[in-house]
Amino acid sequence: MAERRERLIKAAYNLYARNGFPDTTIEKLCTAARISNRAFYECFSGREELMQVVYDRCVQDNLVAVSKAVEQAPNTLLGRIEAGVAAYIEFVTEDPRRARILHLEVRRAGDCLTTSRQEAVAGFTQIIETGLLQTPEEAGTDPHLLVLGMIGALQELLIEWVLADEPPSIDQLIGTAVHIYRRSLAM
Repeated sequence: MAERRERLIKAAYNLYARNGFPDTTIEKLCTAARISNRAFYECFSGREELMQVVYDRCVQDNLVAVSKAVEQAPNTLLGRIEAGVAAYIEFVTEDPRRARILHLEVRRAGDCLTTSRQEAVAGFTQIIETGLLQTPEEAGTDPHLLVLGMIGALQELLIEWVLADEPPSIDQLIGTAVHIYRRSLAM
């Protein structure tokens, strides 16, 4: 059963990224994984649960990569910003399927991934608030909301990278995101 489950996860990773979540049926997943529909339901309750497993795995791997990069960065705010942003973008863009799942298909999957998305944002928010956010609070500025805005900006840059006919280079993405983070943190 574990082997069938992994085959389904690999099939979903490919199909959700290539065809999109809405156009990936259970039949297509089963064909790609070389299992029966019955075997699918022995592993997952539906394609939404499978999407959640794929998404959560990508998020956890990304959290580890970003946390490690921030911990190993030069002990300056700019060093941690550059390391964290670069690690995030490089991890996501290293495999375009990952970028598509994390930033586009998660939205197309709808409400079934709302909790997973919120948990992922909370994980990255914690990294930023503990590892980067060391500036005094400005009047009327909520540091938590500021961090959410910074995360949202990075997500939109990556959606542009996924969807653009001529996507920006990885260096452009990193440079732009670092600029946004520096400005947001008044550096």
